[in-house]
Amino acid sequence: MKGYISENIQAATSRILEDYRAGRPIDSLNALSEPDKEMITGITDQLFRIVYPGYFQDRTYRYYEIRSNLTVTIEDIAYHLRKQISNSLKNDRVKTLYEDREIPDGETDEILPVMELTRIDNLSEEITIAFLNRIPQVRAFLETDLEAFFDGDPAAESRDEIILCYPGFYAITVYRLAHELYLLNVPMLPRIMTEYAHTKTGIDINPGATIGKYFFIDHGTGIVIGETTWIGEHVKIYQGVTLGALSTRGGRKLQNKKRHPTIEDNVTIYSGASILGGETRIGKNSIIGGNVFITSSVEEGTRVSVKNQELRFDSEHNEMKAVDASESRVWC
Repeated sequence: MKGYISENIQAATSRILEDYRAGRPIDSLNALSEPDKEMITGITDQLFRIVYPGYFQDRTYRYYEIRSNLTVTIEDIAYHLRKQISNSLKNDRVKTLYEDREIPDGETDEILPVMELTRIDNLSEEITIAFLNRIPQVRAFLETDLEAFFDGDPAAESRDEIILCYPGFYAITVYRLAHELYLLNVPMLPRIMTEYAHTKTGIDINPGATIGKYFFIDHGTGIVIGETTWIGEHVKIYQGVTLGALSTRGGRKLQNKKRHPTIEDNVTIYSGASILGGETRIGKNSIIGGNVFITSSVEEGTRVSVKNQELRFDSEHNEMKAVDASESRVWC
């Protein structure tokens, strides 16, 4: 078999290299300084040491004072984050300048003018410090989320358990950090962060979504929250919920338009529900039952559910029959 590979590897390599000549986006060989995905996921993990210092310590280092270790960690995050922000901004700028034209070979630092590079480097430093200064605000929101989890889940034995174990709380933490970078107009990095959380938890929260305090995700797997979703305070959602767009047929024309629903305060959305559309609003204090499909607004204090059915076994005909469940059996 080794001889077969030796005889045919050159021909296979030639075909692959020739395929790169088609001029498609996937064919780009430009050595642009794209953001480093592994570095960004590493920064995300490091941020947990800052947000929850007693829970995610780096135990490879010996130190007498935890604040000294945190200082080193913050500086390390700042150093690497600035570089990734700079790469992202430069890459975005090159693609904007060249639009549909072929981008010249070379690094972004070779393509952009020196003054442009200096401006971006300075901006990336400012964004890095602005982001770090927002971490106390992020932690204030997360404290309310933690209380929502603890108050809302009788299975939670402690707040420690929620921080260390709950995928929903993990996904919310990453979202809240990424959202701040999104608000600072950093390209790509926020999405890499939330997609990292998505791969780990099955919870897909776009960093552009706006989510208020005391947000509670129970179980969480399969939840989708779109970019222009607006969620108020004290909202609880269960697994399999989709807060999505009514239609994406418009493609790029829909960019920067409100495509996803608004969920007002004190709303509970049970598993499997789909709420779609930028004009769809779920009023305060409403309860959305499992597996419902909503594409129009719901008034404040409304309870929405699919008509309950239960299966009963008909022994005479040896078959199952669906019958309406009594009102007393309906969830509340």
